[in-house]
Amino acid sequence: MEMSFPLCRRCHEGELVPLSDFGSQGASIEYKAWICTNPECLYNIKIRNGDIIINENVTDASHMNNHSHAMGRRGMP
Repeated sequence: MEMSFPLCRRCHEGELVPLSDFGSQGASIEYKAWICTNPECLYNIKIRNGDIIINENVTDASHMNNHSHAMGRRGMP
């Protein structure tokens, strides 16, 4: 069975795909955010502390080395 995702209503070219994350206590949070697959658009919507955040800037962390990524967001292991 093939999965289908909603078309982005902003650019009408990409699909909105779900992203999951982990909460501050380590619990898995499924579908915390949705982002457009079109790299020219990157429209996104997410939930943070019960608030809906729409179209926050997206940061590409792929250039970070493994050490800085493993240190976490605040520089602590």
